[in-house]
Amino acid sequence: MKITLHKVGLAGMTAGLLSLAVVCTITRIGQTGVIGSLDEIAAQTVLPSGNYKYQAAAAPSPEVSELQNSAAEKPGEQSRAVSQTSGVSEIDFQYYEPAQSELDRYDADHEGEEQYPVLEFTSVQGNEAFGGVQVKNISSAEIDIEEELHGRLGFSIEKNNEPQVLIYHTHTSESFLPYDTGYYYESFYPRSSNNSENVCAVGEEITKVLEKNGIRTIHDTTVHDASYTDAYDKSYDTVTDYLEKYPSIKVLLDIHRDGIGSESSRSKPVCTIDGKKAAQFMILAGYNYDDDPGFTDWEYNLRFALNIQKKASVMFPDLARPVDFGDFTYHMDLTPGSLLIEVGSDSNSITEVRYTGYLLGTVLAETLNEHISQDTERQ
Repeated sequence: MKITLHKVGLAGMTAGLLSLAVVCTITRIGQTGVIGSLDEIAAQTVLPSGNYKYQAAAAPSPEVSELQNSAAEKPGEQSRAVSQTSGVSEIDFQYYEPAQSELDRYDADHEGEEQYPVLEFTSVQGNEAFGGVQVKNISSAEIDIEEELHGRLGFSIEKNNEPQVLIYHTHTSESFLPYDTGYYYESFYPRSSNNSENVCAVGEEITKVLEKNGIRTIHDTTVHDASYTDAYDKSYDTVTDYLEKYPSIKVLLDIHRDGIGSESSRSKPVCTIDGKKAAQFMILAGYNYDDDPGFTDWEYNLRFALNIQKKASVMFPDLARPVDFGDFTYHMDLTPGSLLIEVGSDSNSITEVRYTGYLLGTVLAETLNEHISQDTERQ
């Protein structure tokens, strides 16, 4: 009998829904001419389970960072991102800036449709913190971030020819806006089977960086959400098949995107890295709230999340939203290196989230390279 492992506690779900309200620091005026004030912005958060919650945004904290204006570039140019890393191999990333003629065609294709604004925010403050690590603890557990950061991980990476990381997508068709225009059209539907437009594009960027750094990675693009309610059951089957075939896999990363907004506007988490706009990412780590004997090692997953968060805060400040720690599992009981990561929201542009995939891959490569097995060498 197969046991469904992506459970979410009722109390945890309630707490999660209430605490995922977005701290908005910046709004953007789209070509609609609508200015969104903080009081007008509503956060519609889509949890990984597919549940929705509308909630008014909280007032911004003085500690929340502000966006810097992106460096101006000529339309149509591609630029190379300058890595801020110290120990990983750099790869080229081409940041695509569409020409005005391309944007004009986009508008022409939607002539006669209603426009709605896309509002920008940067979320960097949780309810618990240590150093540069921010956590939004919505679980029924108390944690000591400093102590967890000093704890050992439940795995180490081997630099050999065996797969170490599996990247997959439970909600494979989650997609993004094609351009950063400051608005979206009424026909916008953030689902796509085109892997160059959905979360698979993010997974591809992460994979390229990890592979460049000698960390063997499998990127699975199986469509799991043709039936949304069965998505986690289907991704469970995919992941366990891989684990059976490749017991060398240590890290499981389920890459999603958030969905934030109201009926009349959408909101996206952004920051600026090397003068380029990137989507913020958010790591979800689960707590064993119901004493599941199969999830006793939940602290290892949390430590992994905190280590990634710490590395991101140093390498690319503001790239990471606070770690979301709550009463859920989402396949995190399958290995002690299993996490769910939300990259941007449905109203981020595909370029912004691909850029974040590149940056996140760089952070992951450096984090994992600090936990290399001393017993193996690259073959």
